[in-house]
Amino acid sequence: MKRFYRYLSPLLILALLLGSVSVAAAPVPTSDLVTTQAALSAERPDADRERIQEILSRADVQEQLIAQGVDLDEVDARVAALSDDEARQMAEQLEQLPAGASVVGALLFVFVVLLVTDILGLTNVFPFTR
Repeated sequence: MKRFYRYLSPLLILALLLGSVSVAAAPVPTSDLVTTQAALSAERPDADRERIQEILSRADVQEQLIAQGVDLDEVDARVAALSDDEARQMAEQLEQLPAGASVVGALLFVFVVLLVTDILGLTNVFPFTR
């Protein structure tokens, strides 16, 4: 029996080594792996846009926008057209506003964003920019 184990042991070791070498040499598909940071950054723009939409959907904000002569549908279209960085920046600025403070600051920021995009020719909201 010992003689049988003496011949069998090296064969089993060789089989295990050959099997593990082929697995170790196989290419690992790295394109399918998603890091935690990539997953979080993919969700963040949606959360930023949701936060902006949440603030803009408030009745007092909408009243102020209408009083400024801004079309609410155009505001929604512009928020949807914001790049991820612009949405992040706008959401951060909205978060920095004091709670319960005047809405004028937020409206002024939205107005400036709309005005700049209109001057750059990306939108056509204000007729006085032509």
